[in-house]
Amino acid sequence: MPPREKRPTGQRERIGAAAVEAVHDVMWKAADALRGPVDAAEHKEFVLGLLFVRYLSDAFEERRAELAAELAAEGVSGERRSAFLEDRDAYLAHGVFWIPEAARWSRITADMRHANAGDRLAFAMEAIMRENVALRGVLPPVFHRGDLGARHLAALVDLIGDPRFTRSGRMTAQDALSEVYAYFLAYFARAEGKRGGEFHTPQPLAQLIVDILEPYSGRLYDPACGAGGMLVEAAKFAETHASLERPNFLTVYGQETNERTWRLARMNLAIHGIDTGDLGAGPADTFGDDQHPALRADFVMAHPPFNVKDWARDEDDARWRYGVPPRHNANYAWLQHALSKLADGGTAGVVLANGSMSSAPSVGGDVRRGLVEADHVACLVALPGQLFRTTSIPACLWLLTKDKSSQGSKHLTDRRGQILFVDAREMGTMADRTERVLTLDDIARIAESYHVWRGTPSARAAGLSYEDEPGFRHSADLATVREHGYTLTPGRYVGTARQEPPPVLRERPASLMRNLYAIFD
Repeated sequence: MPPREKRPTGQRERIGAAAVEAVHDVMWKAADALRGPVDAAEHKEFVLGLLFVRYLSDAFEERRAELAAELAAEGVSGERRSAFLEDRDAYLAHGVFWIPEAARWSRITADMRHANAGDRLAFAMEAIMRENVALRGVLPPVFHRGDLGARHLAALVDLIGDPRFTRSGRMTAQDALSEVYAYFLAYFARAEGKRGGEFHTPQPLAQLIVDILEPYSGRLYDPACGAGGMLVEAAKFAETHASLERPNFLTVYGQETNERTWRLARMNLAIHGIDTGDLGAGPADTFGDDQHPALRADFVMAHPPFNVKDWARDEDDARWRYGVPPRHNANYAWLQHALSKLADGGTAGVVLANGSMSSAPSVGGDVRRGLVEADHVACLVALPGQLFRTTSIPACLWLLTKDKSSQGSKHLTDRRGQILFVDAREMGTMADRTERVLTLDDIARIAESYHVWRGTPSARAAGLSYEDEPGFRHSADLATVREHGYTLTPGRYVGTARQEPPPVLRERPASLMRNLYAIFD
């Protein structure tokens, strides 16, 4: 496969050592500043909310400085200059949110001297949302709370104002603070353990799904978007690979049931400059209140919570074309929902617990059989263990499609009646004692396996063709899958890796005898 441009291994490489040091420093100091008055689970709302306001203000001031330079070059001064600098259209036209004076970071910092600092900050956030329709309902309504005193709030504002966040070479406020924001999201997910997994997907896993789907343009949907990390990763992919021949026209859609997490997702999209995102009118349950009922997406990517027992199950739901999912496990509901959202030539990538590949008919195995017989299952990837710090449940990646033919002008390899199995359980490297991460080479090898099997344009451009690789990948026909009782565990199909023959002993007999005498002497 051709090399991926600008695809770093993580936030550390993106934001630089100084910013990483600043992030760690702020994490510890923010915890100290909030300890006592704020529950640990709420820390992210205070820190990420303030970081978002800091980003909005910095982006506004960057545009203001550019505008001032333009006016100076044109010889505009005095009252005319002041009027132009406060012209909201001069900011909105450049994709910059209009920030009223009361909400600019310099004003927020000054307001921290007052006893009612929390009320002033809450007023500033309300002003931002009032002046920008796209941000209404986004900022957390927590800063007016009386349990966070002026001293604690002033300390937190001072920490978020750390200039090291934006001292990263020539990075803009959006570039620097968006990466810091992503770093903070990952930190809070780890800190919250199992609860953190509800809003965060590890970046290497998100990158793997994106690299398999290759969403250059079109419509992309995440029905369990959490804080929007996978939507951001997809948008970055489209932007990185955009060109005059292949412009970036990717529109992202998402849905999230938790109100706090939904706000984080909207902030995440905004701070990364993604203005083509639609996360619905508000937080809502995907099964009980679909926010995008008419959507037919080119790509669906999802990392829903595993093995959900309590979900909005309606036996008459039109999405259950291949069987009603069991009452106490939503895994097959997520798969059928993803499939229902696909356009005719679309592809979906869904991360689920390993049990989804082999469960009995009573817990959804009949749905799995229906999906296989309808030829919608394109690929199963068995993922390494310990990818999630938040859960020890082993996971897999399902790739679904409505059409495995060549799809006409796309010139794909016709894979009707076949399923690709990839066993990636031995991949990855331990980041620490509890968490494994996929490396760029791992991601490329898995993604390449799917692309050469499907014959995608990127595989053809690299001159690659598909071959089974014992112990790693195998293309099986549906008859073989039926023989295995519709169990889709890749280990059943890929076999064992080829073993290299042992080296031939070429030592001269005399030397060999001397060695034997030395052993038994």
